[in-house]
Amino acid sequence: MNDCLFCKIIAGAIPSERVYEDSYAYAFRDISPQAPVHVLIVPKAHLSGLDGLTGAEDRLLADLLRAAHTIAVQEGIDGSGYRLISNCGPDACQSVHHLHFHLLGGKQLSEKMD
Repeated sequence: MNDCLFCKIIAGAIPSERVYEDSYAYAFRDISPQAPVHVLIVPKAHLSGLDGLTGAEDRLLADLLRAAHTIAVQEGIDGSGYRLISNCGPDACQSVHHLHFHLLGGKQLSEKMD
């Protein structure tokens, strides 16, 4: 997608602090981190979000989850714990319509999810 922020980041048109990349996923540090470790994990293929997935993307989702664990190990937060979330739609404040997961950790996170 030409106007997608994350597609531009993946293509290198917009700079990012890459922390992980493989055939399916690209991960980079959030520019407004909500925790000491705040990484965005995005598929290289443009998908607008979790809504509308057909099941054909199951392998891709598994790859993204494996990437999240790899990044947690790399960042040293796998032992203490981390949060992995995806915002879907306007009520969840999804601001970029390219499927992505937020990996948060490096401190005691609030039990509150709002």
